[in-house]
This record gives sequence, C-alpha cells and structure tokens, in this order.
Amino acid sequence: MGTEKLVLDVPAELSGLRLDQALARLCPQHSRARLQGWIRSGLVRVDGREPKARDRLRGGERIEVEVRHEPDAEPDAENIPLRIVYEDGELLILDKPPGLVVHPGAGVRRHTLMNALLHHDPGLRRVPRAGIVHRLDKDTSGLMVVARTPEAHTWIVAQLKARQVRREYAAIVNGVLTAGGTVDAPVGRHPRERRRMAILEGGRAAITHYRVVRRFTAHTLLRVTLETGRTHQIRVHMAHLRHPVLGDRVYGRPRVPAGTPEPLRQLIRAFPRQALHAGALALVHPATRREMRWEAPVPEDMQQLIDALDGKP
Repeated sequence: MGTEKLVLDVPAELSGLRLDQALARLCPQHSRARLQGWIRSGLVRVDGREPKARDRLRGGERIEVEVRHEPDAEPDAENIPLRIVYEDGELLILDKPPGLVVHPGAGVRRHTLMNALLHHDPGLRRVPRAGIVHRLDKDTSGLMVVARTPEAHTWIVAQLKARQVRREYAAIVNGVLTAGGTVDAPVGRHPRERRRMAILEGGRAAITHYRVVRRFTAHTLLRVTLETGRTHQIRVHMAHLRHPVLGDRVYGRPRVPAGTPEPLRQLIRAFPRQALHAGALALVHPATRREMRWEAPVPEDMQQLIDALDGKP
C-alpha cells in the first residue's frame, strides 16, 4: 500500500460547501466514498485540525490529505480487447470504441474499460481507479490516457487541473454554423433531471472552443477543443448554441430537413450515438517531461456518416 501527501488550498468559489463535497471537487481522481473514508480515518486535516465530512468551509483553508493507494478488491479483470495507441511504464494511451462504459457504476459492474485495464495490467490495482484520470461518455469514442503508477497518476491529474492536457474532438452537429467560436458557460447537474447536465449559474466553469471543418446541407463537422473537462460539456454547450450533436437523444433530437434523400434520412435517424470522437490528445510525459501528442481517426460509423452527408456513395 503506497501513500502520498496532498496539500490543497480551498479556493473562494468552494466557500459554503461541505468538506467532503469540496474534496470531491479538488480531487476528482478519488471517489467521494474513498474521501469520506479518509476523513473518518483521520487522514485529513483542515488548518491542522481533524475535521468531520459535514464541516462547512469558508474558503482559504489549507487541507492536508494523506492519500493511501490501496489495492481495489473490485472490479474483476476481464479479457476485453483494447485499442492501445501507445504504452510505456508510466502511461498508456487507448482509443475507446463507442458503446464501452469507462468504469463500473450503478447497474454496471462488468464489461467496462476498467475491467479490461485490470486484465491488461493487474498492477493497476494499486493506482486510484485503475489509472483512469478522465473519462469519455459511453457512446463517445476516442483517446484516453491511463496512468500506470501512482506518481504518474498524480502528475497527470495535476496537468488536468492546470488545464495543460490538450484534447481535441470531432463533432457532427445539427444545423449549419457560419463560423467558429467559444462557449464560456458553467455546467452543473440539472436540478430536476439528475442524469442530465445543464448550464447553471452556480455550476463549474466550462470553456469550449470550436471551429468549422466542413459544412453540409443541414449539418456541420466541427473541431472542438476543451479548456475544461466537465461531464457532457461538449454536448451541453452545443445544445446551448441550438446545434446539438447529431445522434444525441439526451440533449437534442434528429433534424432531417425536407427533401433529404431517403437513405440519408434513415441513416441520420438511426445513428445510434452522439457523433462525437476524441481524436487528439497531448500532454507532458510524467517521466521525460516532454510533450507528446497522439491522434486517432474517426471510427467507421462516423466516417460513413460524414461521407453520406457529403453526398459520397
């Protein structure tokens, strides 16, 4: 069991939150349950004192956390093929296919990316969340980074928090955009529909940049880059622009203009997922301290959709 010490300063925007809530914001790589367990075990200090999880913060406090990297008893390792783009002793880069859930959750205990990673590298049990430091939605495809050591995990999480990990997506959206732009709008949990996110005044800062790659008759192919990585961020921001991602049944609905050829109409209506792919990823390597970049082409289903929108047979 490995340990490390985290020293965190509570920013003003977290004023009023419970300690466990604030820690969940400051340490997204650790589950709320694990953080609460460390608080109960006396592994957390706030300005030198031993707190309770329910204590409210004012902002400006210094939190010290003794992080314990304990092997996870679950989930089970499963022999699920992985598309590995790059691998070394510190990290691996993989191209997640659409339809694969990243980690177990409510109602999903098996057949996830985490199960596959634990089969590929059993040593990931000593790394928080089997090295998964960020996630993609089940039906979003593309590149993810996985940390293979606790040290690499800490390094990559710090880069994510400092907005130094660069992520680029290909997105097909409904409607024709005339130009690129930026959406700077906070995202938080929908107040009534808990499985959805929404633009909320009290949400977490979220910034999305987009530019036009290709325009079709009634859709647009975009290149999207993220400064932040909130849940459903691109999907929520594109819906906010009234150009939801094609295939996204949560934040939009299929739009097929009159006169669309029947084969294309059927393809658009039947497309089974949001047309969103994480096509490029860049970060500073935790050992060499050199920036590395990886790319992955859009998967076959999105390429067929692009060709069809472009009028190719």
